Amino acid sequence: MPPHTHVPVRPSALVLDALDTLFPLGPLEWRFREAGIPRVLMTRWRDHLLRDAFALSLLNEARSFEEVARGSLRDITGNQIAPAAEDAILDGITRLEPRREAAPALAAARERGVRTAVLGQGDGDQVRLLVERSGLPLEILAEGDRPGAWKPAREPYLAAARALDVAPGRLGLVTAHGWDAAGGRAAGLVTGWSAHLEGRFPSVFASPDVEGRDLAETVDRLLALPEPKPA
Repeated sequence: MPPHTHVPVRPSALVLDALDTLFPLGPLEWRFREAGIPRVLMTRWRDHLLRDAFALSLLNEARSFEEVARGSLRDITGNQIAPAAEDAILDGITRLEPRREAAPALAAARERGVRTAVLGQGDGDQVRLLVERSGLPLEILAEGDRPGAWKPAREPYLAAARALDVAPGRLGLVTAHGWDAAGGRAAGLVTGWSAHLEGRFPSVFASPDVEGRDLAETVDRLLALPEPKPA
């Protein structure tokens, strides 16, 4: 039986995507400008990073988030970026501010006894520092924090479920990326997609279990799902 043929139930734990879901990348633009890189290239860098991450995952080749991020910066600039500028942009990732509704959404989940954790793309030191500096009540999953296991492959989602000691069907994923929601669905997670980034859910993927205008509404709708029926 394929995952998600059953009716989704209220998750007992949540994992939230980091970049562009909890933490908007827009403020990085000024770091690009200071490095002499046109700010329009920031979107190309993000897309290039994701493209290479997906390819590495399919090839089962291990690279860290930092390696892929730096490589993408060099590629989009024709290897004309200075090492100091690379460092400044990577440091800027660790200093992004969360969306304003992130803290209340997480607090609401934890008040209802639901654990909250972060599951970024490749993760690593950048995401760890980002979460620590933000002060958000998020656990950092060491087991899912390994190069070579990049979303939307099944392994990072299943590793998160193991780390939180919940069945995949009781783990909720909160993301602003359609491809991420599709990956979570394939791994058997309960999926929540926030429309704040893409506006409309990509038509090539099956719909997520819940949709919301922002993180707060997405979390609320996940927590409003029915409790599982007793066995």
